[in-house]
Amino acid sequence: MRPLEDYRGRRVVVLGLARSGVAAAKLFHKIGSEVVVNDRKPREQSPEAEELEALGISVICGGHPADLVSKDVALLVKNPGIPYSADPLVRAAELGVEIVTEVEVAGRLSRAPIIGITGSNGKTTTTTWTGELLAAAGLSPIVAGNIGRPLSDAAEEIEPNGWLVAELSSFQLKGTADFKPRIACLLNLAETHLDYHGTMDDYVASKAKLFANQTEEDTAVYNADDPICAQLSETFRAAKLPFSLASRLEKGVFVSPAYPLPGSGESENEAASSAERWIVYRPGDGSERRIVQVERLGIPGRHNAANALAAIAIALAAGAQPERLKEPLESFRGVEHRLEFVGTFGGVKYYNDSKATNPTATTMSVSSLPAPLILIAGGLDRGSDYMELLPFFRDRLQGIVLLGETREKIRKVAEAAGLTAVKVVEPVGDAADTLRLAVKEAAAMASPGDTVLLSPACASWDMFPSYEVRGRIFKESAHTL
Repeated sequence: MRPLEDYRGRRVVVLGLARSGVAAAKLFHKIGSEVVVNDRKPREQSPEAEELEALGISVICGGHPADLVSKDVALLVKNPGIPYSADPLVRAAELGVEIVTEVEVAGRLSRAPIIGITGSNGKTTTTTWTGELLAAAGLSPIVAGNIGRPLSDAAEEIEPNGWLVAELSSFQLKGTADFKPRIACLLNLAETHLDYHGTMDDYVASKAKLFANQTEEDTAVYNADDPICAQLSETFRAAKLPFSLASRLEKGVFVSPAYPLPGSGESENEAASSAERWIVYRPGDGSERRIVQVERLGIPGRHNAANALAAIAIALAAGAQPERLKEPLESFRGVEHRLEFVGTFGGVKYYNDSKATNPTATTMSVSSLPAPLILIAGGLDRGSDYMELLPFFRDRLQGIVLLGETREKIRKVAEAAGLTAVKVVEPVGDAADTLRLAVKEAAAMASPGDTVLLSPACASWDMFPSYEVRGRIFKESAHTL
């Protein structure tokens, strides 16, 4: 992508009226570009249009005009979720128009170094936690990106002595070319979003773009326990800083005593014996520094220990002093919709894990809470067979309540796992009514001392506009039982 000032006086098309699209449109308008914003939604469903038009920006709603993209378009900035098969994108590719996401624009704009965090699971928790660690270390972070605030909006505000901490999805990264974070972090990789990417290879390649432009002066943080991450790390040019739950690293951040590898048959207690687990940092010079006891981390679960390792590695790479990390590691209480404790009602604990939008995320959450569990699951069908859930259903669940497009698929997995308490909730009223009924069915299955967990293993878009809406309805339903 060219320097931003090169687009002054030139035509820029912004495809999609979401938060990132609005931010990109305002930015290019401020630069002096001729900005056209287009969204397929009708005008009455596009409240942002009025604000942009008041600034003098052209907004077209209700479809994609045939003449939207022509040879005089200098740049097309797309909403990350819009597939590349959409007509304006196909036309732009045919004409050789550069197509980027707003992340690429932010990379050009930011005066501060960027930390990019991606992975299939744990992005929001790790990104938020990283921001807390950097703030405690006095490093002036701003957290943005896929986490909520548009990255280009934050890039305009950030001072040169700060750090722009970005949660980045595969959708966002696929639309980058020159984006170059000072610190890049890859948490894990699991089969997901194949309805968008088409193949696992394309999904992995999109994630790998986070590291493509790094040099030896940058840092690549990655999960040494994940086979795909470890394999990708062989291509990284940046200085490598791995993290691991299962291995003592010569250089990196790890847990000691180590956790057993999943599927090894060794229990965590057997692996640790009577010793306490600590998070340890080795800078590679033979020295070793204990950071914090795992049991004192502010949020529970093996997967959250991995998130903590990643956040610590990032903070250390950014220059944080190890002794300033202990307090924010212990005081952090997680993020909304990610294994969020809702309350105890009738002696039953309720947890909201609406952000678990793929099967791997659900396995992590089911493993983190004490059995017996009643799980509420189901949602958008992205083609998974959900069979990776089977051993967790067999070993951890007392019952399951299913809804959404995947309810019958997941029912078959539950029955194969030997579950007898299986309830399939058919649509009633609107989506909120269906979820409220599912919560009532789960409550009827539960006894005092049990736990009801919403961890759908699926995206929300078959029923709800976002996982946030789904999670909030779940919480409201639990509070009104």
